[in-house]
Amino acid sequence: MKTWNAKTEETDRKWFVVDASGQRLGRIATHIANILRGKNLPTFTPHADAGGFVVVINSDKIEMTGNKWSTKKYYRHSRWFGSLKEKTAEQMRGDDSTFIVSEAVRGMLPVNKLSKTLITKLKVYTGADHPHDAQKPEAYTIKHRAKAKPTSTKAKV
Repeated sequence: MKTWNAKTEETDRKWFVVDASGQRLGRIATHIANILRGKNLPTFTPHADAGGFVVVINSDKIEMTGNKWSTKKYYRHSRWFGSLKEKTAEQMRGDDSTFIVSEAVRGMLPVNKLSKTLITKLKVYTGADHPHDAQKPEAYTIKHRAKAKPTSTKAKV
């Protein structure tokens, strides 16, 4: 018996809408990367593009924990001497908040030729409106994990 592998042409692509308002950046990026790769499907094949399309709305309302808005840096370099540019996450949110989400998802995709085609299936928008209503995207909700109650380290007497 031969092992069956999914082919890119045989996959049925679904469209999903993810609302990023009030969501943590890392948690939402892992869910999006899994949908783009097709890891949420039983027909997942690592070497084939079997995932769906993801539309992210409200990217300007994404959250980060701690003081990452001021300490997280994004770098650009033109390969000329002295041309290294850096911006904080707060500055990037003001300039282009879609870049923050797309870079987080890009960092969670595999580093190979397949990731270049996977990232093209990600559509990020700042507001709640998007032009992909004709594809009839399904709403994808990310469940929040309940916060653990802090336990006391003091010994009871």
